[in-house]
Amino acid sequence: MNDEALLRYSRQIMLDAIDIEGQERMLAGHALVVGAGGLGSPVAMYLAAAGMGRLTLADDDAVELSNLQRQIAHGMADIGRPKAESARDAGLALNPDCEISALTSRLDGEALRAAVAQADVVLDCTDRFSSRYAVNEACRHAGVPLVSGAAIRFSGQLAVFDPRDPQSPCYACLYPPGEGGDEELRCAENGVVAPLVGLIGCFQALEAIKLVSGAGSVHRGLSTFDGLTGQWRHFKVPRDSECPVCHG
Repeated sequence: MNDEALLRYSRQIMLDAIDIEGQERMLAGHALVVGAGGLGSPVAMYLAAAGMGRLTLADDDAVELSNLQRQIAHGMADIGRPKAESARDAGLALNPDCEISALTSRLDGEALRAAVAQADVVLDCTDRFSSRYAVNEACRHAGVPLVSGAAIRFSGQLAVFDPRDPQSPCYACLYPPGEGGDEELRCAENGVVAPLVGLIGCFQALEAIKLVSGAGSVHRGLSTFDGLTGQWRHFKVPRDSECPVCHG
């Protein structure tokens, strides 16, 4: 790091849990962010600002006026633009030294597997069960840790799935395929309070920073947040011996 980088990241470097070595690991790190909407916006901006060296932002949607209530990486001038490109520009405005790539076509199949395999950590910021299952399977196959977030109405949740840990469950252990009856529970149909996606997205970014820098302990289990009461709850999630992804 040069003097400018040392100054930029000084507030993190002075933390014993990160220090110079952890910051250098972040600068050499690569995070794949799937979804550049409500969750992906704070994830992308905080990872870029904190010094994640390389970000790949994947989203095939365009910015709409109704997104601006919560998707803070986008502004009025971005309406009609691909979300991945708008979020990339927001991240670069914060930190031009961060390498940010925008993928504007749907990331699935072999393309998804290839993108996951190149990352050090994957952040699932999507809002469909089908996408979450696909990202989870690709992470499991590649052995790349997955930070999963969700937010709807006043309720949010976060879980980290690390296939490098033989005791870690995967997303399909938590929500077995075929039991995702809430497929249509999306913000467009059900609404979401604006700061909730920021809260969960920041939680995701923090876990990604810990995973890449080596700071602290990785989050375990499932954390849920009730925005109407301000209460967090934590649940242990065991690995499912009959999970089709872990044991398929």
